[in-house]
Amino acid sequence: MTIGVVGGGAWGTALAQVLASGGHEVRLWAREPEVIRAINDDRENPLYLKGLALSPRIEATDDIAWVGEAQAVLVVTPAQHMRAVLADMPRHGQPLLLCSKGIEAGSHKFLHEVAREAVDGSPIAVLSGPTFAHEVAAGLPTAVTLAAEDEALAARLADLIAQPHFRPYLSTDVAGAEIGGAVKNVLAIACGVVEGAGLGQNARAALISRGFAEMTRFGLARGARPETLAGLSGLGDLVLTCSSTSSRNFSLGLGLGQGRSAAALLADRRTVAEGAFTAPVLREAAAAAAVDMPIVSAVCDLLDGSAAAREVVERLLARPLKAEHA
Repeated sequence: MTIGVVGGGAWGTALAQVLASGGHEVRLWAREPEVIRAINDDRENPLYLKGLALSPRIEATDDIAWVGEAQAVLVVTPAQHMRAVLADMPRHGQPLLLCSKGIEAGSHKFLHEVAREAVDGSPIAVLSGPTFAHEVAAGLPTAVTLAAEDEALAARLADLIAQPHFRPYLSTDVAGAEIGGAVKNVLAIACGVVEGAGLGQNARAALISRGFAEMTRFGLARGARPETLAGLSGLGDLVLTCSSTSSRNFSLGLGLGQGRSAAALLADRRTVAEGAFTAPVLREAAAAAAVDMPIVSAVCDLLDGSAAAREVVERLLARPLKAEHA
């Protein structure tokens, strides 16, 4: 079977490797000519997954129409570019599996809603969960959530991508799967700040717990199911990205906690720390839903330079005392 992957970054390349290991022919769309050349000629993506030998079943291209003719397509573009990229892709009605994490700026729409508008008529599913691309590409054990409103579609896509080391669990809660992935990126920045500022492991544990409470409040307000938020795509992904410098978002927060500016840190990055773009969108969406998300708001203040790390932490600690589950 021929499967398309739209996005030649670390995650897109890792998923292409998973698909190729299952015997599929993979068409991988990338923007960078050097990535396309290296994958096709050297069997490596040196910009995003240096040192990993890629399967000869993966062919990279800059022709999104050719990729869009595949029998199924995994979409792995940054959240804020998804609408434009999908608009350029031909419409053949094949399933789209969305593998990015974020909320669209302006509209506050989840990515499955964006995809439905951009590619009308294609079945839509979402893949999310605790995944570092380099571990997935190396064949280390990984479990993810694969969510689709159509259970048969979810089962069909799971059969397509499952490998002994890559196990999808099925869900019909598409919004819940997306919310966990988007919110945890912002909370990972906050945990990186705690690490960078030297505030200790107690503070990080408290931040993860209270951050999960924020994720749950927002998720329930937007129609998610609590068991989804407590699963792989919510709590599982939150724990992973809030505890390792392999997380781009955690590393961004680490720099902020050490006193560096967000502008300088983001300018240095080839890969996207998606939480930096999701944070202000999430704050707006939370306000529109009348959901209190003080940690998310604090991250926004750090990113726009209106507050320093210590000031933000002191502000959070000075909040009125309340019941834990109020």
